[in-house]
Amino acid sequence: MARDQDTRHRLVTAFQRKIVNPVTRRLPGQMIIETTGRVSGQPRRTPVGGRRIGDTFWLVSEFGLKSQYVRNIQVSPDVRVRIRGRWYHGVAHLVPEDDARARLRRLPLLNSTAVRAFGDELLTIRVDLA
Repeated sequence: MARDQDTRHRLVTAFQRKIVNPVTRRLPGQMIIETTGRVSGQPRRTPVGGRRIGDTFWLVSEFGLKSQYVRNIQVSPDVRVRIRGRWYHGVAHLVPEDDARARLRRLPLLNSTAVRAFGDELLTIRVDLA
């Protein structure tokens, strides 16, 4: 079972990294989270689906602590988020006690469907926008 999950994780992330992310990062309406690479110190931009509610941006990582951007947040929680073409600074918080499946029901449908379909370690992330 764990081997199947690891294989699925590798396949999905390779597909996202090589095909989906380079295309979607260029779409003007795509939400992006920019983290600082934990090894390189360079900005890393990852397309995400989420929703801004007041001064908070919510999203759910499909692979939890295995996601590279989540691992970057653990080292440096200062992030930027692009929402509707505008960049916002914020501080990201991992919220493992949140019900990620319930959270997905309140986030954009297309992304939430993909996260539920491919994800196996859902993790809620809250970004407090400055």
